[in-house]
Amino acid sequence: MANSNWLEGDVALITGGGSGLGRALVERFIAEGAKVVVLEYSKEKSDALVARFGGEVAVVTGDVRSIADNKRAVALAVDRFGKLDVLVGNAGIMDMPALMVDLPEDRLDDAFDEVMGVNVKGYILAAYAAAPELLKTRGCMVFTASSASYIPGGGGIFYTTSKHAVTGIVRELAYQLAPSVRVNAVCPGPMKTDLRGSKALGMQDFIFSPQDDSVKEGLAQLFPLTCDDPADYAGLFVALASRNNAATTTGEVINAADGIRIRGHMAVTGQGARSWVKE
Repeated sequence: MANSNWLEGDVALITGGGSGLGRALVERFIAEGAKVVVLEYSKEKSDALVARFGGEVAVVTGDVRSIADNKRAVALAVDRFGKLDVLVGNAGIMDMPALMVDLPEDRLDDAFDEVMGVNVKGYILAAYAAAPELLKTRGCMVFTASSASYIPGGGGIFYTTSKHAVTGIVRELAYQLAPSVRVNAVCPGPMKTDLRGSKALGMQDFIFSPQDDSVKEGLAQLFPLTCDDPADYAGLFVALASRNNAATTTGEVINAADGIRIRGHMAVTGQGARSWVKE
């Protein structure tokens, strides 16, 4: 990884930074010269971040669905590092591989609230908490979207709905906060991560992993590229966060989902789109 120091002197807040893509973003942002605050749900992962990165990182153990926890994370950035330049909304959960018709009726409300709460409300609350400080620094927001933000089959009904909603968050906030705060998103492809399933649906031990043979088979039919290392996606987040390299970019959702849009209609609508769903 060739570092460019594009974020030298910046302070970033990353939600869900304890593992997978979030952890890769923490590492890359620090390598690019930033100080990083992380809002992380898991105490174990929070402790691991501090042990690994020391004084380069500060961690709040909390829930992205809590405005109080988001405000604590922003306050920690200002108290510890003096300001906030970048918000990266990244925390998320899935409802895959469940199909809508198979969902238990008595869990629908809780599952909707859980997935939409983390994936949508969590982004909005993070933005709400961070906006006053970002307006001071003329900073930016970068959100983690998904291939499920623009095509079906990348998650269950709640996950796909939530990731489509991210595009609305980006465009509306870019409109509201211009010209002082830029707002963009990156759509990564499948990767080695710790993206968990919904507790409300009993999927908390399910981890979507491109290393599983059944998953690999489906992904090979869908994605021309196979960039399953979270670090492969970090550069786009860095570029969008950089004042010197993305000063003219706001309201954009950057497709980095391993070329799925060039695979072709037949491949996307064929068996590959369902091959990782266990019947």
